[in-house]
Amino acid sequence: MRRTIVVTLLSAITVFCLQDRPAQTADDTTPQVATFRSDVTIPLGHILYGKPLATIETPLLAKGIVLDDGRRRYVLCAVDWCGLCNSSHALFRRKIADAAGTDVARVAVHCVHQHTAPYVNGDAQQLLNKQKNGPQITDLKFLDEVTDRLSAAVKKSLDNLQPFDSIGTGEAKVDRVASSRRIITEDGKFHRRMSNTKGRPELRELPEGYIDPMLKTITLARGDKPLVRLHYYATHPQSFYRDGRACYDVPGFARERLEKKENVFQIYFTGCAGDIAMGKYNDRSRQARSELTDRLFAGMEASVASTRLAPVRRIEWRTVPLSLPVRTGGEFAVDYNRARMKDIKLKPAMRGYAAGRVVMAKKGTCQLDLGLLEINNVRILHLPGEAMIEFQLFAQKVKPKDFVAVAAYGDLGPGYICTERAFDEGGYEPTASRVVPQSEELLKAAIRKVLGAN
Repeated sequence: MRRTIVVTLLSAITVFCLQDRPAQTADDTTPQVATFRSDVTIPLGHILYGKPLATIETPLLAKGIVLDDGRRRYVLCAVDWCGLCNSSHALFRRKIADAAGTDVARVAVHCVHQHTAPYVNGDAQQLLNKQKNGPQITDLKFLDEVTDRLSAAVKKSLDNLQPFDSIGTGEAKVDRVASSRRIITEDGKFHRRMSNTKGRPELRELPEGYIDPMLKTITLARGDKPLVRLHYYATHPQSFYRDGRACYDVPGFARERLEKKENVFQIYFTGCAGDIAMGKYNDRSRQARSELTDRLFAGMEASVASTRLAPVRRIEWRTVPLSLPVRTGGEFAVDYNRARMKDIKLKPAMRGYAAGRVVMAKKGTCQLDLGLLEINNVRILHLPGEAMIEFQLFAQKVKPKDFVAVAAYGDLGPGYICTERAFDEGGYEPTASRVVPQSEELLKAAIRKVLGAN
């Protein structure tokens, strides 16, 4: 039965934007790039990951680029939010596309996934609005306003398009930041290690586990002058959280520090970090956050220092659709979650979580897409969900001779996208996945397709 489902759905995967024409030849116009940023901090008192926002430690930013190859425009955007689900993610992409004058299929929006930032599901809020005393988990009016501001920033950036003719790649190992959340010791025992190990020295002593220790940096430059740097690293980015505080946390501190030092626009994307966090090195203290920031910053600097530039020869964009079956049994059943959604005795966050499951169960399948920006042999892969690190390492193995950078945390409608083995092992991630175990095979097939390996 399982194989039948996989084969049937694999047959439905077709490339609807197989390959754009090469963007540059000897006679073509030099491609251009513009950078944009917009403040996406929620107002005080608004719901922040289940609690009202009490303090703004740092602003939350949406940062990105518009790339114009003379024929089309492409947009990459990283948002200092925890998550954007379903129509909320689509809203960001649609407004950005309209502002940039391009098709929504050529817009990639990803959350950095800080937990001191909003987790937004407008579809779930619309269901809750129909309930008596339904809680507010998402301010739909604010969502409309903040996307208007972002689209205005994107549109304004088009006045400052700059030609670039070089692309640079660099990478460096990050020391003592990322660690696996899922450790199986030699005795076969499963250990769950999340984002901090305060009071749990036995978890700190466990090995880092299965991670990708490398931070990758892509630089767009004019000659040898860098115009923008894009950084990719896989770890849950939170140090301490759920305390009513807005903050762009470790990656934001490192990103903005490097931007100030270099005077070069910096963007940070979180890779496939579904089962990766900073727990081995984090005890929820400010000292630990400062040390983690310093080490991530050092990795970014080393990656920049290793950068080698090459002339831009071609630019391509590919998109592949992905359909993942939604889990609908047991705790994912519509009736079960409808009852929880209506239960006024539950905390608002739990009612919102149930509403999100109702949204997905009613869909039946999660319709997503994978995007790929390719410049020369540099491939930037855009994935949905909280994908496990396996998918990032898999993508790199598919194209071992190319420079493959991966951004996850696009549309978070599916929640975690796990390996099939993880469902047998247990742990937190499979319980929070809204899609079936066969999703591993389906996502890997789509990755191969969009990377041009099939």
